[in-house]
Amino acid sequence: MQTLNLGILAHVDAGKTSLTERLLFAAGVIDEIGSVDDGSTQTDSMALERQRGITIKSAVVSFAIDGVTVNLIDTPGHPDFIAEVERVLSVLDGAVLVISAVEGVQAQTRVLMRTLRRLRIPTLIFVNKIDRGGAQDERVLRDISAKLTPAIMPMGSVRDLGARAAGFTTYGAADDAFTTALTDLLAGHDDAIVATYVNDETAVPYDRLRDELAAQTKRALAHPVFFGSAITGAGVDALITGITELLPAAEGDVDGPVSATVFKVERGPAGEKIAYVRVFSGTVRTRDRLRLRGDNEGKVTAVHVFDRGSAVTRASVTAGEIGKLWGLADVRVGDAIGTSRTAAECHRFAPPTLETAVVPRRPEEKGALHVALTQLAEQDPLINLRQDDLRQELFLSLYGEVQKEVIQETLATDFGIDVDFRETTTICVERPIGTGMAVEVLGKEPNPFLATVGLRIEPAAAGSGVGVKLEVKVGSIPLFIYKAVEEFQKAIENTVRETLRQGLRGWQVADCTVTITQSGYTSPESTARDFRLLTPLVLMSALQQAGTVVCEPVHRFHLDVPADTVGAILPVLARLRAVPRVPEIRGPACVLEGEIPAARVHELQRQLYALTRGEGVLEFAFDHYEPVRGAPPSRPRSDLNPINRKEYLLHVMRRV
Repeated sequence: MQTLNLGILAHVDAGKTSLTERLLFAAGVIDEIGSVDDGSTQTDSMALERQRGITIKSAVVSFAIDGVTVNLIDTPGHPDFIAEVERVLSVLDGAVLVISAVEGVQAQTRVLMRTLRRLRIPTLIFVNKIDRGGAQDERVLRDISAKLTPAIMPMGSVRDLGARAAGFTTYGAADDAFTTALTDLLAGHDDAIVATYVNDETAVPYDRLRDELAAQTKRALAHPVFFGSAITGAGVDALITGITELLPAAEGDVDGPVSATVFKVERGPAGEKIAYVRVFSGTVRTRDRLRLRGDNEGKVTAVHVFDRGSAVTRASVTAGEIGKLWGLADVRVGDAIGTSRTAAECHRFAPPTLETAVVPRRPEEKGALHVALTQLAEQDPLINLRQDDLRQELFLSLYGEVQKEVIQETLATDFGIDVDFRETTTICVERPIGTGMAVEVLGKEPNPFLATVGLRIEPAAAGSGVGVKLEVKVGSIPLFIYKAVEEFQKAIENTVRETLRQGLRGWQVADCTVTITQSGYTSPESTARDFRLLTPLVLMSALQQAGTVVCEPVHRFHLDVPADTVGAILPVLARLRAVPRVPEIRGPACVLEGEIPAARVHELQRQLYALTRGEGVLEFAFDHYEPVRGAPPSRPRSDLNPINRKEYLLHVMRRV
């Protein structure tokens, strides 16, 4: 039986969890459809999810239909939990993007579709809630074409739109307008269809069009659109047919080398780690020893594979399947198991732009809080747990206030720790503005370490991150480095990346290239530790020579307001340093789009209700970083501060 790993994605409240329930019901996995409002759905199993009526953690369920085993992954829709979506994207064969027929294309919908298209993930679109008052079909189709992609094909028509009896009728070979539109869409990527139409002057056979639609959908060139209602079931049968016929099944060699990705980590009743993995190649069996990141290994003690709604015990999980593995004590989200996939297959949304300090209400629980947050960071590495040893404070990176509230409730419910948060602040980054070079030579003052390290740092393209290159003669690198998987190079590279988490003003350094220009050692006294301790001093010296500029995150915003309120809103946007484009008047409404510093979004939200009589709707999403105007902000350092040589060496020598 073939396997399809399918993601359900949407803006919050578009109805994707309800659609998951309907699909499970249609496949016979559940006898009764659960309700998000009642907290009785299959995939929202956390108490917080049931309480809040939103998906927080991705969940996997399975069903079989028409000879295909579908592993369906329900993902969060709230933008505060985009990290969960990011991890799921790396394991998908296809996706269904759910859009509300009432609200239409929303901010998160655009973020998701842009990412799905960039990663070339085959995607069907399901326009939900056709039974709700205010539902529209033609307007939503226009919005999808204008805001998401023009490569769409409506697969049927809606009847009784906005009524409980609303339904969806699929098009067929007899619908001339449909076959003509389908021919036009597919001809853009199939010269044979163009040739058949031009040379024969006859319609392309319908079976040929359907086959080509499936082929182009599987290549993420075309996106069929279905309409329906997850609540009533209208249009869901047509969507199921589309899932099995138009999306590609998983591929992979079950006898090849093991290659898998960990996309979720949770803890069992006894506190043991459970890793959710997608296997791309090979077979993972109970008692296998698996290579994780670096030199870490783990022995698989149990395997579960998803089957007909639940995870069942199996002896192995094979290529194409999703499974749960026990026994990997050191596993983390994002780990590659066995053979790593290429860098091009690594996916990434925008990073968190907010940070807050977490403070236990009972001071004696500081140690327990650190343990609890460490476990949460295993499940979501993007919260970027950071400890300030000098001030004994813990910091988390966040996407928004809802995520903060969920963390607070999780700590109280799962760990029995009550916490408060300091004021949320914006996370900036630093970028080098020039080139800097530094070197410290073994045996020459003021270098106290048994190593020579020379580094050059220079700016790189925006969004490129940190790159490390080697520009050293092979003869100058000790032989044991190669025998230990280039331990020397790894020690310097890892230390460079760790050190650049705090730049000259305490912010993470981004978009730069660091080149190792010199190295030296004395045998047998030199160790990798010497390189690790010396590298921060050399790197910070080079960075000071290069100089940095502090950059703040900037969001795109989309603002729908009554047209008569624009005059009051524009001065507020100017005070908040927003840069709006020309307003677009749509009858009694007006649409304003533009850019605004992330630090000013909350203030705009606070004032919007009064400015627009409660009718304004604001959508926003991270777009880019740009230099801060005025005095650049600093963040207190939480490392050993290699910028202050005396202080750094005092701490280092004391630890050594």
